[in-house]
Amino acid sequence: ATIASPNVTFDDAIENIDIGGPSMLRSAAKNFAHVLPVVDPRDYPQVLELLAAGEIPLDVRQDFAAKVFTHTADYDNAIAGFLTPRDEALPERIALSMERQQTLRYGENPQQRAGLYVSEEPRGIGDLAQRQGKELSFNNLLDIDAGMLAVSAWRQRPACVIIKHTTPCGIAIGRTAAEAFTRARSTDPVSAFGSVIAFNTVVDRAAAEAMADLFVEVVTAPAFNSDALAVFATRKNLRLVELPVPSGTSQLDWKRIRGGFLLQESFAFDPSEAEWRVATVRQPTAVELDDLRFAWAAVSMVKSNAILLARHEAAIGIGAGQMSRVDASFLAVHKARQAGHDPAGAALASDGFFPFPDGVEAAAASGVSAIIQPGGSVKDDEVIAAADRLGLAMILTGKRMFRH
Repeated sequence: ATIASPNVTFDDAIENIDIGGPSMLRSAAKNFAHVLPVVDPRDYPQVLELLAAGEIPLDVRQDFAAKVFTHTADYDNAIAGFLTPRDEALPERIALSMERQQTLRYGENPQQRAGLYVSEEPRGIGDLAQRQGKELSFNNLLDIDAGMLAVSAWRQRPACVIIKHTTPCGIAIGRTAAEAFTRARSTDPVSAFGSVIAFNTVVDRAAAEAMADLFVEVVTAPAFNSDALAVFATRKNLRLVELPVPSGTSQLDWKRIRGGFLLQESFAFDPSEAEWRVATVRQPTAVELDDLRFAWAAVSMVKSNAILLARHEAAIGIGAGQMSRVDASFLAVHKARQAGHDPAGAALASDGFFPFPDGVEAAAASGVSAIIQPGGSVKDDEVIAAADRLGLAMILTGKRMFRH
């Protein structure tokens, strides 16, 4: 707990390293055949029951001993982490320790075993509280995490994101949670079936009633008020999950690869416009600028290559996970029209630069009037020239937002 304090000094941390406690615990654990080593206060009720029942079985003592060694290893790992020098904010050595919180029925597919392991990361999945519904699945948990990360891009206004296979199929902000949901659903009503719906605000009765006719797997939010819970109670299988919105403070993000891990700082959307510049002759209108701001935040949560069309601060077409950016543009326009949206006058956001003018030309042909993208292509001049020739406004942000 000492090193968790933001004001701890190095000398205080060293002075508070416990030597005797871990030594006694390890000694007791080594001798588990003759004693019962107890390290976790949560085990006290079980210990009392075991003592009342008589002799404690050897296998139970061994389980308790294993828990002691795990606990002291965690303690040593915390000390090692504190003492390990950091190179550009990344540690030279990492000892990863997590506790299994839940055994899951299966993984991504029924033939794969799976479990949920949690760390002590603040506002993380360890803080999840399920209010009702069936047991959460492996895929549910992936989508819950993706949804809460997606809504974290908006701090001041109610936002709703509808998730399928960890990528958004609907995104919108509104004056209320209910309005945000209704507008997010209109992005792609077909894909919203069987989804996970995430909010960055408390879900109330109006929002719960707005979802009444839609089959969804999970609704997740920071909280549900009692009226909303009463509405949802008629849908016994619907999973309701309370989970804090990510804080946006820097954490470490792990990507598993065969034989190791890739480590990076977790992505957090940056709303700053300090590096933005209008690259075209035509400036965006005030309405276009609002939609460009929304689209830039929304596209940051879409799998690359990602193109998103927006109007009135709601997504109307999403092209996700395409191998070429021009195909992502085509798909976003196709999805918009399929849902009954007219792309004319819409704003377009791209998570990466346009390598060629063809993506801009395809967007302009559909009626898109303004584009926001990172820039940085060797063909930026050709892309900007195409936007000028077609009468578009284009903002370059100077920041790429790939998501794999």
